[in-house]
Amino acid sequence: MDIVVRPKILVVGAGFAGVECVRRLERKLGPDEADLALVTPFSYQLYLPLLPQVASGVLTPQSIAVSLRRSRKYRTRIIPGGAIGVDVKAKVCVVRKITGEVVNERYDQIVLAPGSVTRTFDIPGLADNARGMKTLAEAAYIRDHVISQLDIADASQDEAERASRLQFVVVGGGYAGTETAACLQRLTHNAIKRYPRLDPKQIKWHLIDIAPKLMPELGDKLGRSALDIMRRRGVDVSLGVSIDKAGPEEVTFTDGRVIPTRTLIWTAGVAASPLIATLGAETVKGRLAVTSEMCLPGHDGVFALGDAAAVPDEAKDVEGAVCPPTAQHAMRQGKHVADNVIASLRGQRMTPYIHKDLGLVVDLGGLDAVSKPLGVELRGVPALIAARGYHWSALRTNVAKARVATNWVLNSLAGDDFVRTGFQARTPATLRDFEYTNAYLTPEQIRKRVEAG
Repeated sequence: MDIVVRPKILVVGAGFAGVECVRRLERKLGPDEADLALVTPFSYQLYLPLLPQVASGVLTPQSIAVSLRRSRKYRTRIIPGGAIGVDVKAKVCVVRKITGEVVNERYDQIVLAPGSVTRTFDIPGLADNARGMKTLAEAAYIRDHVISQLDIADASQDEAERASRLQFVVVGGGYAGTETAACLQRLTHNAIKRYPRLDPKQIKWHLIDIAPKLMPELGDKLGRSALDIMRRRGVDVSLGVSIDKAGPEEVTFTDGRVIPTRTLIWTAGVAASPLIATLGAETVKGRLAVTSEMCLPGHDGVFALGDAAAVPDEAKDVEGAVCPPTAQHAMRQGKHVADNVIASLRGQRMTPYIHKDLGLVVDLGGLDAVSKPLGVELRGVPALIAARGYHWSALRTNVAKARVATNWVLNSLAGDDFVRTGFQARTPATLRDFEYTNAYLTPEQIRKRVEAG
């Protein structure tokens, strides 16, 4: 009797790119055509753009964590763990399961969508004292941390301690940093009314960025509008400035200022997942160099997309342009790479990825927003409608849409709450702890594992 072995397609990462790829593969591939597996430490897809609203308490964590197991038709095998190395020659992906067990997952086709991690620099004290805004755990931790600073300051008799606990520093004037500072500033502004022993003037938020403009991708006019909104709220925005060193109780800026603070939130860009470095392949600024079809040159059956891949931007008439690491590109690349995987399995022609950027939307909390959908500049309520409408429509399930809409309505009617869960009060909370950046193998370690069988 002949035994038919179905090819195995392994997708790494359950972000926008990975989940969209898996969903399309399930719809378009027959059960007998291939076996599907997804490597992810969490059985949910995180809607990353709304993390600042989780940190500020406008949304609950569950509302933006969309379960991968809701569909009864779901046939993809979920491998609960993180990919820590790939041998593209042997076609083996090394996975560390959430139990700590390390296993070799063999594949015929692999789709690499491991996403990105917070980009850091060799700044003294940064890795040990900064917090990111890249994971659900980080957002939950930062919310607890900010509220705890108010609680401790309220109970303290030491004026110096109060001053350091009531100052907050956010590094990164891009989309994530600006929204994070805006949403959390609004949280503390509303919370201080419940702390009659604290002077509202003592609360100070600092937003700094080494770039000369705030959110330059929005253009000069909208960037200035966002800057005006932040400064009107009392946020001290410093451009052309970064961190010189970070300590547990103070931060030194590159312009010489020393800010007493216990809160440093680092959102100064992203870098491709360290998994990419384990392949030993060509990269472009850390992102895997791929073709317009999102294939790795010289290696059949290896695809990469999203934040971890330098996908050529064919919609721009600029030599060497690559797609930016945004959700809208990741979602569309996920669908397109699935079509190319199917085409390669069926011996058909693969097609290049082409998508014109739809613009950016920025929700600054309350009625403040700036948006540029399809090149149209919006401010205030129209911009807020565009921002929330886009995010709501991009959520993958009706349940997630209902939860987010309900949270928005409830927050607008009842206001903020200032509950501190305390779940992570006794756990490590560095960037490495949240994003596991020190968990990856070297190419030599991967080769030894594969050879050992």
